[in-house]
This record gives sequence, C-alpha cells and structure tokens, in this order.
Amino acid sequence: MADIGRFNPVRRRGRAVTDGHSAVSMNKLKIMMTVVSRAKADFFMDHIQSFGVNMQTVVYGKGTAPKEIATAMGLLDSDRALIISIIGEDHLPAALESLEEKFNTIPGGRGIAYTIPMASIIGKSIFNFLSDNRDAVRRQEK
Repeated sequence: MADIGRFNPVRRRGRAVTDGHSAVSMNKLKIMMTVVSRAKADFFMDHIQSFGVNMQTVVYGKGTAPKEIATAMGLLDSDRALIISIIGEDHLPAALESLEEKFNTIPGGRGIAYTIPMASIIGKSIFNFLSDNRDAVRRQEK
C-alpha cells in the first residue's frame, strides 16, 4: 500500500510545504476596527502601522450617546474616528495589548478595538501585500 501522507502538503508553523514549489504564508488576516477620538486618530494610525499593517483607512463620525450619558462616562466631545486596518493574525495579540495600554494611559486616548475575520482574498499579490510579506512581493515584481 502506498504512503498517502507523502502526497499531501505538510503544514509546519503556518506554512505549507509542497513538492519544491514556493511556500505561501498561511497567516490569516483580520479586519481590526479601532474607534478613538478624532483628535487622536493620526497617533493611533501610526501606532497600529508599527504592527505590520500595510493598509488602513479612517472614517470620521460623531458619537450617538445622549449628552448626559457621554458626560457621565467622561466623554467630552462626540467627534470620533473609526480606523479600519488589515492585520495579520500573528500580530494581533501584541497590537490589541498595546492598544489597551495606550487607551488606559494616554490623556484623551480612550477607545475600543475589535476584529472581524476576513473570509477570502482574491490574488496572491494582494494577500502578500496585506499580510506584510515583503519578500514575496519583491519576488513577484522581478
């Protein structure tokens, strides 16, 4: 009987190893939503980018809580920024931990952050760019 296992890709530390073809990173991507004060949006975008994030966008809006509730919670202004970032799952724990620390220590830096899973991405180049796989992107450019 043939050894069926040798025909299947072997997975080691998130990489698929095949019969001599280049291995593609299997790091899953997440959409991270971060809601902060509009005045702190640039600071948080720069901070999030340090975790291997290649794509971010920001949407500006106003909070909808009644003034009485916002005042009781210590929220003086209702101008908000929603930062939408694409981040690799391997960078996510460090990014969320760092954001929590910043939310608790920076004056006026309160916020929330949560993630949404990405179901699919079309194209190896797009995946490599979004997952901050610079070596694969350089190889494809040559």
